[in-house]
Amino acid sequence: MRDEYDAVIVGSGPNGLAAAITLARAGCSVLVREANATIGGGARSAELTLPGFVHDVCSAVHPLAAGSPFFKTLSLERFGLEWIQPEIPLAHPLDDGSAACLYRDVNFTAEQLRGDSSAYLRLMKPVARNWGKLANEFLQPMLHWPHQPLVLARFGIPALCPATLLSKILFKHEPARALFGGIAAHSFRPLESIASSAFGLVLGIAGHAVGWPIPRGGSQAIANALANYLGELGGKIETNHRVENLNDLPKSRAVLLDVSVWGFLRIAREQLPSAYRRRLESFRHGPGIFKIDYALSEPIPWKAEACRRAGTIHLGGTMDEMAAVERDVARGKIPERPFTLASETPNL
Repeated sequence: MRDEYDAVIVGSGPNGLAAAITLARAGCSVLVREANATIGGGARSAELTLPGFVHDVCSAVHPLAAGSPFFKTLSLERFGLEWIQPEIPLAHPLDDGSAACLYRDVNFTAEQLRGDSSAYLRLMKPVARNWGKLANEFLQPMLHWPHQPLVLARFGIPALCPATLLSKILFKHEPARALFGGIAAHSFRPLESIASSAFGLVLGIAGHAVGWPIPRGGSQAIANALANYLGELGGKIETNHRVENLNDLPKSRAVLLDVSVWGFLRIAREQLPSAYRRRLESFRHGPGIFKIDYALSEPIPWKAEACRRAGTIHLGGTMDEMAAVERDVARGKIPERPFTLASETPNL
């Protein structure tokens, strides 16, 4: 055991492991400490229902991981990371038995949105073909000097619009509005709020650029691949090691905390200025989610055939229905018909 490191990272979620890898690649000695018995944070998998059925504890579908510029530099397939690409990344069923779908091919997606094909292409195609440039801009700290200002402006102008407004300006028919609204609902914000369209655009163009894939073996495969790469670089991970105070850590030149706001308060409380500590104590998270895992004996008999071929299904109805639901959630009211995301995957 070393008693001194260049850097100590608390928390082994993907961000903590990515930070550890970045430092180790630069030649730093790195230690990661994790409170749980399993690494991964929100990228963990376990047998939660029946023996042999692996479920994701938190995150399941990973377009931004598959499209991450940083991940592309790691060759994580060497460490067992393999992406399952559903035939249809996303389906959004409607009450008439049809389903609006997001396909990898932006042109084919537009063709299926009859009456709104041209509008969909105008919105999505220019930014989808610039995914690489855009991902380098928004998958990094928000406060930075843009390297691709024109590309970012082409994305940013519609992204600043409320999702309800943008969809009603651009689209004449419900399938396109509902498809975009369901993706924008990943913002966990009222769909009338400023910049809620940004989520619809980012995840939508990611679907066209890299799909909405699922890691074979579950999200744990992402964490395991990162950890194995870190080990190859000489980094060390300690599990079952809950950190209660910064003074519990070995001596190091830098400490990075990949933890929640409340974890940060617990660990660093004595070192924080009192005014900043009070601000953190009043921090409120956004709305939470409720997750249910099922072990299925057969595929779900969706009415819309496209849903049987999709990796992710959005159950939310029309744009107006989803907007009403998200409005209730923002007001602290539990909706009668909440927006639901279903991910039906093979036995991982």
